[in-house]
Formats: sequence, structure tokens, C-alpha cells
Amino acid sequence: MSAAGDDAAVEPAVLVRVHDGLGHLTLNRPRSINALSYEMVELMQSALDSWADDSAVRLVVIDGAGERGLCAGGDIVAIYSDARAGGTASIDYWAAEYRLDATIADYPKPVVALMDGIVMGGGVGISTHASHRIVEENSTIAMPEVGIGFVPDVGGLFLLARAPGQLGLHAALTGARMGPADAIHLGFADAFVPRGQRGELLTALSTGDVDGAIARLAVVPPPSPLAAERHWIDLAYDRDSIEEVLAALDSLSGDGPERARTILARSSPTSLKVALRSFREAAADPDLHSALVRDLRIAARCLAGHDFTEGIRAQVIDKDRNPRWRPATLAEVSAADVDAYFAPLGERDLHLDRSSPSTGARR
Repeated sequence: MSAAGDDAAVEPAVLVRVHDGLGHLTLNRPRSINALSYEMVELMQSALDSWADDSAVRLVVIDGAGERGLCAGGDIVAIYSDARAGGTASIDYWAAEYRLDATIADYPKPVVALMDGIVMGGGVGISTHASHRIVEENSTIAMPEVGIGFVPDVGGLFLLARAPGQLGLHAALTGARMGPADAIHLGFADAFVPRGQRGELLTALSTGDVDGAIARLAVVPPPSPLAAERHWIDLAYDRDSIEEVLAALDSLSGDGPERARTILARSSPTSLKVALRSFREAAADPDLHSALVRDLRIAARCLAGHDFTEGIRAQVIDKDRNPRWRPATLAEVSAADVDAYFAPLGERDLHLDRSSPSTGARR
């Protein structure tokens, strides 16, 4: 998730057009790194619904305007205001966003996501569940939610829980930034196509041979830095609790364990414990839908809690970088506290069409 500013452009927040057999969705708020709004989610959902049975559309392309990134997340300033007012509009926004993520995952036609530049939070949801996920040399993918008192959502944990070894848990708890090779290695992307080849890629996609077009232009990226650190990451994170992870990091030497220890120590204790449990449950989920239902339950509890608004205040509003978490320590976060985040929402629970549930398998 990320802060969003207002773009002065008169163009719509999402450019929706059909050309050369492509249904093309371009997020169009470049000044805010295309941060998602409710309006943008609705525009994308409407377009995808209308294209599903449209013979003029053979495949869908999702990209972002500007040079900074596909999407830096959701508008957390608006969510902060909603939470401070005791509102529930953010729950409606998340429900619509998660339905969009499920639509992309289950779509009957190929969906190609061009994951250029910054891809975080909600940007992960609209890209990593696509059938074909393309990274470029400047791609930076991350889920840094724990650092602001939230928990990775949009089905991100469903993917991270299936990453090699303990790399996914490390990324979930520390918000580790994934470059293009990392994203491919952790299962967040499929292929690396250099930025300079984007025009050629779009032309090749218009032939309808999606796999062939990508295969012709994809190159092998540099080695994954996260994969190179797996030796200590597996040692540290193969534990049953956050306390045990921290103790393991304390026992390891090197810059990597020290950085991870520092990040965890300054993160919300409640978010860390909830994220760990959600990650474990995501590993056993039969499909993405199950993960998204849980994500909404957790997001709603974060909205009503203390740490999320406090984290946004410290990072985005006042920018003092000194959040005062409550509870302040891991020892004070009880099992009952964590359980409360996973309880059903009643009428507000997320309901998805399970006629063709996504299993997370690439098409």
C-alpha cells in the first residue's frame, strides 16, 4: 500500500481501450505511481467483465502510465482518514479490490501484466495473479505492510507461502524488495523482458501467440540476490514463532541477519504475529479465493485497530518514523489477540464466484 496524491490530468484514472485484439488497461495516475482508488478498481472490473465474452479481445494487457512503476499500492491516506473517522468505506474498497484480483486469476483469456518499476501492495494483486507476469530491469516488487501495522494482503501470502525454502516468509515479514530475478525465483513473475522491448512485445502479443511472443523476447536476468542469501534465511525463519525467528537471527552473523533483525524489531508486534499465522494458513489454502477471504477479515480488523493508523501516521502523515505500537512488545500480544483478526465478518465476509476457483497454477 502507498500514499497517493491527486493527478491533475483530465484523462480517466484507467485508460481502457481495445486494439489489435488486445484489451489494454493502463493505470493512469503516474504522479502517485498509479496508486489504486475505488474508481480504478471499478473501471478495471467493468472492462474485464465486458471483455470476457468479447470476440474482439483475445487477451488482456495491464500496465501503468509514467516511468516510476506499475502501481505503488492503495491510497493509504484515504484509508487513514476512514479509519480515524471510524468508517467502513475501506472494507468496501478492499472487497472490490480482492474481487478484481480473483477475476484476474480466474480470467478465461490470457492476462499479461507488465510489472515495470515499483509494484507494491495492491499493485501486487493486479499483476502477480495474472496468467503471464513480465518483469523488466527496473522492476521492484515488495509487500512492506507489516512495517506500517498492516498485514500483506491481495493474495500475496498465497504466493509467498509457495516460494522456495523460507524466502517467502522473509519477504512477508521484512518487506524485502524483490528485483526481477528475485520475483521470478519467488514465483511472483514468469519472465524478464527488457524495457526497451516493450513495444515489440505488445506487437508480438497482438498475434495471439502469447507464450511464443514472450519466449522470443525474454532473456535470462542476473542472478537472484535473495536466492544467494537463502542459506541464512532458511536457518532463521524455519521456526514456529516470531520470538524464535528473532532468537535465530541473533545467533547468526553477517549483514543480512542483522538487517532482518533490525526490521523485525521496529515492526508492529501484532502485525508480525498475525502475518506469520496468515502465512502458515496460506500455505495450506486450496486456492487463491480462500486466501482473499482471510485477507479481508484481517484487513477489517487492522482498520479498526490501533497499529495500522499509527503506522501510517508515523510513516506518511507526520513522517517521524517513530510508531508507538500497542501492544508494544511481542510478549504482550496474546493468542486471543491474534485469533480475533481471523474471525468471520458476518455479512461483510468476502463472497467470490467459486465456479472456477483459482488454484494458483499458471495457465
